[in-house]
Amino acid sequence: MRDLKGASHTDRLAAAAEAKAALLAKLKPKPGVTAPPSQSRAALREAELKAVREARAAAKAAAALASADRHAAHEAAVAAGEEADLAEKRGARKARKQLTKAEAQAKRDARYAARTAR
Repeated sequence: MRDLKGASHTDRLAAAAEAKAALLAKLKPKPGVTAPPSQSRAALREAELKAVREARAAAKAAAALASADRHAAHEAAVAAGEEADLAEKRGARKARKQLTKAEAQAKRDARYAARTAR
């Protein structure tokens, strides 16, 4: 700061005006650094929502595919079980028929033996 002793009245007024101007300049808003123009917040939010929706849709499709695979595997297991039951029944029926054939043959042989023995 300047030495105000021996200064004239106008010098002191000028110094006071400079000090006042300096204080006002200090309080003035400074131009901020402006970011380069980019997407607006709404556009950024929309892009974020779109990404989330796509991720959810992909997860939903994967879950549906997994569910369909589980359903198909269950259906195949049920069909295999039914086929095994049917094969078992067929085997039992064949065995019964074979037994009845053998019994009928034994009866015929017994009648024939009885006829020839007379």
